Amino acid sequence: MKRKEFLQRGLGGVFGLIALPSVFAKSSEDEHEQKVEQVGFNHLPNKEIKTMKTVLHKAATRGHANHGWLDSHHTFSFANYYNPERMRFGVLRVLNDDVVDGGMGFGTHPHDNMEIISIPISGDLEHKDSMGNTMVIRQNDVQIMSAGTGITHSEYNKNKDKKVNFLQIWVFPKERQIKPAYGQQQFLPATQQNKLIQVVSPAEDKDGLTILQDAWFSLGRFDAGKSFDYSVKRKGNGAYVFVIEGELKIGDQALSRRDGFGIWETEKFSVEITGDAHVLIMDVPMN
Repeated sequence: MKRKEFLQRGLGGVFGLIALPSVFAKSSEDEHEQKVEQVGFNHLPNKEIKTMKTVLHKAATRGHANHGWLDSHHTFSFANYYNPERMRFGVLRVLNDDVVDGGMGFGTHPHDNMEIISIPISGDLEHKDSMGNTMVIRQNDVQIMSAGTGITHSEYNKNKDKKVNFLQIWVFPKERQIKPAYGQQQFLPATQQNKLIQVVSPAEDKDGLTILQDAWFSLGRFDAGKSFDYSVKRKGNGAYVFVIEGELKIGDQALSRRDGFGIWETEKFSVEITGDAHVLIMDVPMN
């Protein structure tokens, strides 16, 4: 049967049962319903909308161990502190807030396949390692070690008459079994006033010290009343905000001294400084 003949017979059958106006005349409501049905029929995808995800770690909820000479708070599971909900934030594995008595410290011990960042908050820390480095890291310094195939090192409070307080941070590396490396740099407070400065970055980004991971660390000292926007450095990264001192807000969440706040699945967020603050932001891969 030819197409023309088929159409004539088919339409003739329809017209014999239903009047022509009732077949083709459409109200605006009918047209709207038809469009809705077409959308459903074709299964057109909805636009995916992602909502920023966050995790809050208040200072008082951290793990705590007091060994007499060492008073340590653990944001994530470490040593005898174990919390299955606090194993890490992406590749950020350890964030310890350590206070060491005068003249005391950690004897020689090994590390491998970990990026280790130390940030003294007050006091002086003497470091010796199997790479031949004998250094003192002081307040305003940042130290990095790529442990790689393996190193040993010791850390002692350089002074016998006062405590040293430092942050010990571990990040899983991008590659394993690399040649160990060491770095140290000073970042004076004046360079951080009311702005973030980059202190740690990947090899391709030359600002600050280099670690073997797509991670960026930034430090800033802000006056109350200031605010800033932070843009996540790399797709798939999240940002962990650690309040060293002071008070701030991210959205509706108020944060104070030693609180931690993780943020991911967003490109940027805003920070409002509500009390003079010293802030560390760790921008790390989430997987």
